Amino acid sequence: MIYKEFQDLKLSALGMGCMRLPVLNGDDAQVDETATAAMVDEAMASGVNYYDTAWGYHNGNSEIALGKALAKHPRDSFYLADKFPGYDLANMPKVKEIFEAQLKKCQVDHFDFYLFHNVCEMNIDAYLDPQYGIHDYLMEQKKNGRIRHLGFSCHGALPVLKRFLEAYGQDMEFCQLQLNYIDWTFQGGREKVELLDQYHIPVWVMEPLRGGRLARLSDAEAAPLKAMRPDETVPAWAFRFLQSIPSVTMILSGMSNLEQMKANIATFQTDAPLSAEEMKGLLAHARDMIDKTALPCTACHYCVSHCPQGLDIPHLLALYNEHAFSGGGFIAPMALSALPRDKWPSACIGCRSCEAVCPQQLKISEAMADFASRL
Repeated sequence: MIYKEFQDLKLSALGMGCMRLPVLNGDDAQVDETATAAMVDEAMASGVNYYDTAWGYHNGNSEIALGKALAKHPRDSFYLADKFPGYDLANMPKVKEIFEAQLKKCQVDHFDFYLFHNVCEMNIDAYLDPQYGIHDYLMEQKKNGRIRHLGFSCHGALPVLKRFLEAYGQDMEFCQLQLNYIDWTFQGGREKVELLDQYHIPVWVMEPLRGGRLARLSDAEAAPLKAMRPDETVPAWAFRFLQSIPSVTMILSGMSNLEQMKANIATFQTDAPLSAEEMKGLLAHARDMIDKTALPCTACHYCVSHCPQGLDIPHLLALYNEHAFSGGGFIAPMALSALPRDKWPSACIGCRSCEAVCPQQLKISEAMADFASRL
């Protein structure tokens, strides 16, 4: 296992994400605690020392299952990360209540790492609202030693990340981003990393395989990668990409079975970043994958001034591209939830005024109708 330095700690470069633990009867709320314990034991024996859970994972049962699995290991042999669930605005007044419950569920007296969970368009105003006292409370827990390192995760766009950093950046020790060779450009990953670099905040990575999509490439999609590194596995390419970004300290993988865990551990026996030529080839290939589903909107905004509904069409098309490429998911609905309903794609009346001025000749009205249908 390779390790990365973080302050005075040595963290395994691979961390165990606990959002996709093995389950019973196909029920996400029923964690298979026996299989989970076996995975934790394998990870510990292989040198993995970082474990990441959250209040909402597995309908609240991830923390419990992980707490049980880790309880038989010495407390100083692992680092445990948990998060305040601000993705649900109803939780904002409950930071103390939730934090105390999380410690009990995980069977620990402190968290090594703790995060503001999922800073995004939907919750940025609430996270920054002093009436909830979230930042003050978490800083107090850090002062009391019940949080050793404080950070945040972010699914929001660059402006949201900027707002959070302007408010709390001086207190943040790490930032967890959805980062992979698709989202380096697709979700503005590069710009987000560059902004964090300005604050000297290291990057923790979630969704390195984009929910498993980058582990399940078709033969045609995998062929260019095999041509560059014949002996590298398809999933390993996603990890090698991240090993090539200096700011990346921790890579979390939500492994669902022992086989996946052993394969990932084998990859992390070596640090094998991409060459400049390999990086160029991989990003070009990622662009080709995106272009097969994405509409080539250039965000010129000609359409906006001609929309009688006042829709932010470039923003909606960007979310549509995300939703179409992912085959669904939570990112687009989450971003839309920050908008009034009369600014959603369903508000499009199909007048095609936007299409009359679109330099790319995009069929915007059809995309809005499809987006509304998908949602």
